[in-house]
Amino acid sequence: MPPILRRRWSVGIRGLLIVPLLLACARHEPVPGSTTVHPAEDAAALETWRIVSYNIRHGRGADNEVDLERTAAVLRRLDPDVVALQEVDQGVARSGGEDQAARLGELLGMHHAFGAFMDYQGGHYGMAILSRCAIRRVDPVRLPDGNEPRVALAVELERPSGDALPLTVVNVHFDWVEDDGYRYAQAQEVARYVDGVAGPLVLLGDFNDQPGSRTLALFRGRVREAAKPADRRLTFPSDTPEREIDYIFVAPADVWEIVEVDVIPEAVASDHRPVVAEFRLSRTERAGIALGRAVAGVREARSELVPAAGGRCAFDPAAGR
Repeated sequence: MPPILRRRWSVGIRGLLIVPLLLACARHEPVPGSTTVHPAEDAAALETWRIVSYNIRHGRGADNEVDLERTAAVLRRLDPDVVALQEVDQGVARSGGEDQAARLGELLGMHHAFGAFMDYQGGHYGMAILSRCAIRRVDPVRLPDGNEPRVALAVELERPSGDALPLTVVNVHFDWVEDDGYRYAQAQEVARYVDGVAGPLVLLGDFNDQPGSRTLALFRGRVREAAKPADRRLTFPSDTPEREIDYIFVAPADVWEIVEVDVIPEAVASDHRPVVAEFRLSRTERAGIALGRAVAGVREARSELVPAAGGRCAFDPAAGR
């Protein structure tokens, strides 16, 4: 399926402490050939979120060249509202010492947050989240160590509807070895975190495990999977994919409508293929979701509050033209 070219706009945003801007959250048309469910609810009462998970291998492509502009071009064609990135460098020698999350945010005109796994080659190795809407909170969730240290990167995003509850996005990259002991321990910690989120949630990333695994079973009992088309569900390796290890989930199920899901046949920019899903999210105040959080005290203690400008994230049809 050829990538869909969509409207763009650009505003550079730098730094680990995000400086929120009034950016656009867009509404989109479905991608032809993708898995599609048409919502019954009035679209005026819904927000549309286009979400991508992509393991970028620090921008190193099949040609062994690190090229973040190429990575950005892949993402730009997908026109996402939120991107979860795995294998991201910050100030690391192998990728030219660049702050990759900040650079991709600048190239795509998106807010960014970075979560470090560990020190590496003079900098930090980890993961990132990019968002069109302001990032209100950043919460790096330390996971049990595996063959490498790991965190899950959780952020709370401003809602374009002005809903009182933020959208929580949790990005994961679990241990990769065949023995799933470390991986499952990490997944259990993320499951505990997910259980404490009262509002709308997106859980996504490189789970490094396949559909029949106990890792995936742990989450399927908690969150709703954005199932990929049966003939395009494999995500790794990107040139001749053999395994499905990258996923997107949402919760609670009754406030999300799945519009489309697809795996993009991009074989050059990374060793994984990006997964893209588009959702419609009901106004959670109407859906009756409680405003409290079961683990508010624990999360407040370990979260990083991000200063916010006035105003709301809202659709702007003139943005980027």
